[in-house]
Amino acid sequence: MTQRTIEFFWDAASPYTYLAATQIEALAQRCGCSLQWRPFVLGKAFEATGNRAPAQIPAKGKYLFKDLRLWAKHYGVPLFFPRVFPVNSLTAGRIGCALPPEQVGRWAQAVMTAYWTRDADISQAEVLKGVADAAGFDGAALLAAAQEQPAKDLLRANTEEAVERGVFGAPTFFVGEQMFWGNDRLVLLEDYLNGKLAA
Repeated sequence: MTQRTIEFFWDAASPYTYLAATQIEALAQRCGCSLQWRPFVLGKAFEATGNRAPAQIPAKGKYLFKDLRLWAKHYGVPLFFPRVFPVNSLTAGRIGCALPPEQVGRWAQAVMTAYWTRDADISQAEVLKGVADAAGFDGAALLAAAQEQPAKDLLRANTEEAVERGVFGAPTFFVGEQMFWGNDRLVLLEDYLNGKLAA
């Protein structure tokens, strides 16, 4: 039987993506799935689909902070709303695209944890270098690779593909062409993978 794959379209600037990232590896393991971490540019998806970040809508923004705290408590994970928000996460995404596929998840976890639990300004090159070094990467080499055309092209291609496949926000997950959007859809994703829900 062919192992199924969960594609995880992520952008480190998204708080709900951070929350989902704390849970997705265990979910994939429980369901016997491989996990593919796919960096993309959430802002470009917003532009392409006419969507907006919840924080930009006053009523949603007010609810957002309470909701994030509740989810963090539910998962038993730390969450600290950063002073720099929204943040430019473009280089963080390009670093993800400069890495071999099997290492992207480690980078995604490291950079989101730094931003969403330690108030690290991940728009800054030196901050990203420090995060990468602490996670066991060569930070200087990764920063350099992130400025090369292959990493830039892959991030752009991931973003264009995401929009073509119907992505309008983050986190978004695919199993084949079945899409699940949002941290709160993880329960539906798991039920789908376990055969409890039909597409």
